[in-house]
Amino acid sequence: MMEEDAATGRSVDSNLFITVSGPPGCGATTLCKGLSRSLDCGYVSGGDIFRELAEERGMSLSQLIAKADESDEIDRALDRRLRTVAEQWGASNKPFVLESRLAGWLAGNRADLRIWLDAPEEVRVERTRDREELEAEMRVREVSEAGRYESYYGIDVSDQSFYDLQMNTARWSPEALLDIVLRAIEDYDPEVDEGAFYTPDVEL
Repeated sequence: MMEEDAATGRSVDSNLFITVSGPPGCGATTLCKGLSRSLDCGYVSGGDIFRELAEERGMSLSQLIAKADESDEIDRALDRRLRTVAEQWGASNKPFVLESRLAGWLAGNRADLRIWLDAPEEVRVERTRDREELEAEMRVREVSEAGRYESYYGIDVSDQSFYDLQMNTARWSPEALLDIVLRAIEDYDPEVDEGAFYTPDVEL
């Protein structure tokens, strides 16, 4: 199951700032936890920030979701906080993993490696079928539908051209997927890096 923790027992020395994005059930959380252990680094997700916002406002996740549906204030607060995290770690020269649907866009050119994960819809639905608080978790994971990105920021979330790695997580086990990504990190050499795709800053 993609929702279980992946472990390879490998330890990788790296100072890369990595973003991981994808739709609910893509396996992003599993990969990020594995990367955090293997790189011995911090890891923050959009879901973590959303829960922080709920606690700060004395609201349950369901209440915050309802509030977010009323206006753009909650969504923009979430994205501003994610941007702040990206700015801090992008300048730290230390390994870090940031996960959210919009992480690659918000981190922009601060990120060293941007990853997009996906899987066929039927696979993702099955992976999330038994998840607790399914509705809230799905909302937290998605952050917003494509229309929100287009309306708020002029972002076409279907544009995945700037990602460095794009993977169908239905094709490999969680352990194999983690191993593939770790190999890419290990083999990264800035001296032979000819350049990432430029991504303009998102106006929040």
